[in-house]
Amino acid sequence: MPTQISESEQQQLIEKLDIFRIKGRDKRGRSILRVIAKFFPARIVSVDALRKYLEEKIFPELEKKPFAVLYVHTGVQRCENFPGISAIRSIYDAIPINVKRNLEAVYFLHPGLQARLFLATFGRFLFTGGVYGKLKYVSRLDYLWEHVRRSEIEVPEFVCDHDEDLEDRPMMDYGLESDHPRVYDAPAVDSPVSMYSMRCIS
Repeated sequence: MPTQISESEQQQLIEKLDIFRIKGRDKRGRSILRVIAKFFPARIVSVDALRKYLEEKIFPELEKKPFAVLYVHTGVQRCENFPGISAIRSIYDAIPINVKRNLEAVYFLHPGLQARLFLATFGRFLFTGGVYGKLKYVSRLDYLWEHVRRSEIEVPEFVCDHDEDLEDRPMMDYGLESDHPRVYDAPAVDSPVSMYSMRCIS
């Protein structure tokens, strides 16, 4: 159950954590909705608050032209960042039809074995209307830059570090080696410190 803070405070938290950002384009000229899943505080934010935030802040910006989603799965922990299957389906059902029609690609960065198995099992059930077929797994940042304009997308430091770890220990992709993740938290609400690496955007 989410911590009991007001719905407006939850929406402010989503905004401050910079979980969702519409910025940049892919190489087909489509706008990018970047989602940093590790920053999503599933224990604090309710499904209703998240849905209302998306309806007010994000969906209206995506109704008029084609776009793609960059979903950054790096560092996601089920107990901390995953809202649950029913919540995901509820949010998906709330997406306006025009937005669903405009969604042309989902770049899924650093999926990992568990995420692949989850989507193989539930993906077609959760994401109807052909959305599942638009999913593109991207195992490395170098492969992402083949699709997305690198200079227009900001990637957090921990994503770059994880990518380097995968290059050195490729069996982590298949769940055959522990990743022993470095400690990175979601940015503090009032922290002025940047979580973004110039290595990833230069």
